Amino acid sequence: MNLRELANRRAKKLSETDLAAERLAVQKFAVGQSVPRSEDPMLLRGHGQYTDDISLPDQAYAVMVRSRHAHGVIRAINADTARKMPHVLAVYTAADLEDYGPLKCVVPLKNRDGTPMLKPWRGALAKGRVRYVGDPVACVIAESVLAAKDASEAVEIDVEPLPSVIFPEAAVGDGAPRLYDDVPGNIPLDFHFGDATAVEAAFAKAAHVTRLKLVNSRLVVNAMEPRAAVAAYEGGRFTFYVGSQGVTGMRAQVADAFGLDPKSVHVVTGQVGGSFGMKGVLFPEYVCILHGARALGRPVKWTDERSGSFLSDSHGRDQEFLGELALADDGTFLAVRMTGFADMGAFLSPMGPFPGTVNIGKNVQSMYRTPLIEVSSKCVFTNTTQIGPYRGAGRPEGNYFMERLIDTAAAEIGIDRVVLRRRNQIRRSDLPYQTASGVTYDSGDFAALTKQALELADIKGFARRKRESTRRGKLRGCGIGNFLEVTAPPSKELAAISFDADGMVTIATGTLDFGMGHATPFAQVLSDKLGVPIEKIRLVQGDSDKVVMGGGSGGSKSLMHSGTAIVEAAAKVIDKGKEIASHVLEAAPSDIEFEQGRFLIAGTDRAISVMDLAQTLRNGRAKLPADAPQSLDVSHISDGPGAPTFPNGCHIAEVELDPETGVVELVKYSCVNDFGTVVNPMIVAGQLHGGVVQGIGQALMEMTAYDDDGQLLTGSFLDYAMPRAADVPSFVLAEHPVPAKTNPLGVKGCGEAGCAGSLASVMNAVLDALAARGIRHLDMPLTPFRIWQALHAADSAGARSPAQ
Repeated sequence: MNLRELANRRAKKLSETDLAAERLAVQKFAVGQSVPRSEDPMLLRGHGQYTDDISLPDQAYAVMVRSRHAHGVIRAINADTARKMPHVLAVYTAADLEDYGPLKCVVPLKNRDGTPMLKPWRGALAKGRVRYVGDPVACVIAESVLAAKDASEAVEIDVEPLPSVIFPEAAVGDGAPRLYDDVPGNIPLDFHFGDATAVEAAFAKAAHVTRLKLVNSRLVVNAMEPRAAVAAYEGGRFTFYVGSQGVTGMRAQVADAFGLDPKSVHVVTGQVGGSFGMKGVLFPEYVCILHGARALGRPVKWTDERSGSFLSDSHGRDQEFLGELALADDGTFLAVRMTGFADMGAFLSPMGPFPGTVNIGKNVQSMYRTPLIEVSSKCVFTNTTQIGPYRGAGRPEGNYFMERLIDTAAAEIGIDRVVLRRRNQIRRSDLPYQTASGVTYDSGDFAALTKQALELADIKGFARRKRESTRRGKLRGCGIGNFLEVTAPPSKELAAISFDADGMVTIATGTLDFGMGHATPFAQVLSDKLGVPIEKIRLVQGDSDKVVMGGGSGGSKSLMHSGTAIVEAAAKVIDKGKEIASHVLEAAPSDIEFEQGRFLIAGTDRAISVMDLAQTLRNGRAKLPADAPQSLDVSHISDGPGAPTFPNGCHIAEVELDPETGVVELVKYSCVNDFGTVVNPMIVAGQLHGGVVQGIGQALMEMTAYDDDGQLLTGSFLDYAMPRAADVPSFVLAEHPVPAKTNPLGVKGCGEAGCAGSLASVMNAVLDALAARGIRHLDMPLTPFRIWQALHAADSAGARSPAQ
């Protein structure tokens, strides 16, 4: 069969029945359809590969030796006995790792006076001083985990205890223990944003000022799989298997710490088992096992236990602010001012200062026309586990602070809380809207979205439901949590599209799926642009040898960044395909069009599908000129979307509270969200569910507590409560999509939005119920005991009032 006969056969006109079937298949998997996640069958059958599933031939095992003191001077470390124990290969201390660089904080923030923030040296193992319970002091490597554990107990650490400090406000006080000699007052960063003079003038002329001390509590991340890693070294090159949030970012961190060319590091990430911001960085244990693999000439594996991860994984949130909202006599917002502390723990994690500083300023704006914002935040060292990003990383916090201030202001000035919100919402006609936080909102319909949510929640029927609860001796509350998040800023991202020998099409991109479900929506986007059958598309993200660059995942950015790159790369495939198809179909390139996955000669029925064209090239049947493209493959680095996106929503929670026990039941939860173009509603709903539940957990039960000596009191699931399925109702979800104008898909981030909506709505709902007993504010978590205490204190105060 010659080339013309092949082209004519491939170009045969499809029957109406075939066309109808083709359209139906495309519609089934199109953008906007709830296509099931392609990885779920594998995961449900137990065929996923998490980091602890990886074992290499002849591997050794590492166990960490951690400080039992929150603060103290290391007088001596005696590892002689441990080194002589059977099957022990090595015991490392800080002295063995001196040639390696520090674990760096990469946030380039400055103090309010313009000086750079202070970044004390942080090595992988403690040197000279321990600064929190769990601080790694030594690493034992042995032939088995049990042998390493036995030897770790034989390592003797002589520590002279020093006074410790647990709370930021105490840490900045006169006479407080200093964690670092070169960090006065334990303040590495005194952050300020805003025009203090203008804000002060706004407060001076305000008809009313609401002030509220607000705590955003410390959380333990509790990923499904604790951190784990396997390191190997061969031929002058590391291979590092590790849970991450982007293999190129982890490769860069390893290369930087070891002073290597990034090409000397190969990072592989399989299933991650949850991260929420925590697993994206280089941890001390990783440096230890990488060093061990090179020094010993054999692979080294480390898997944390749950008790260890409570101590050593970065924690989340932990901020205390005085929130102030200035209002005009008609309730118009004049300014918001946030002044407080962001706990850093014992050292600066790579992104640790960001949530409690910049992201508060960006996100406290929310969907309101607040013309002035000021944020004054002191980042403070304490003798506790380090703080890092946790789902939202300042976005839920900023929105929560604003929503609590609004509810409190409404109660103080006697205005309906819904009316106050509506009066200050940015109108659709205001867009694009330049905010006081420094970003420009491009899209949204906040008033209509709020109206839809109120109707969905049947807010008009709440009074009746409250009366029913009262008859049963219960308190009922309804809480509103409006939110608007500023997602991660634009950055470069890879999209490589290859048409493979097995007939599959591979997308390689530098974001990373650590539970979000990237494979299906990315495939939907590519299928939409190229007409490739969705079952023929696979995704590669977790291998740094195959992903040449990328920004990783975080800040709800993956589909904006990888999606933009895929759209641009697909356009390049089409351009190449038109030129190739012109030779196969024997027509001028200008006469070739691309429609529904086919290259066709304009005005004719002669066509060839993109998949058939790729097959023709693979089989060598196309005789192409030397200057023509020889394949459809494309590797494209996109500059990224034009700006962040601004997902937003209105979440409404209803709770019923037993005043005798303080137990809260979340009985109703409704929300309407604007995520722009929704590529896969099922996956978006799943992301939303997860975020909502995490916000509920923080609001009602999750509590990280230390004693005065810096010992973690909530160091296991016996002491640290996590939300379960029985703690939440079925969620009622709806969309009010307004496509973003800053990326070609019109999408907005959704991965962290659930936390922002639920944290505020659930807290406001419980406090709305408690308002009937005169309780205006409590800090999270609103545990039964905390509520019971507050109710009894209020009852006692009420009983004393007549006698006063």
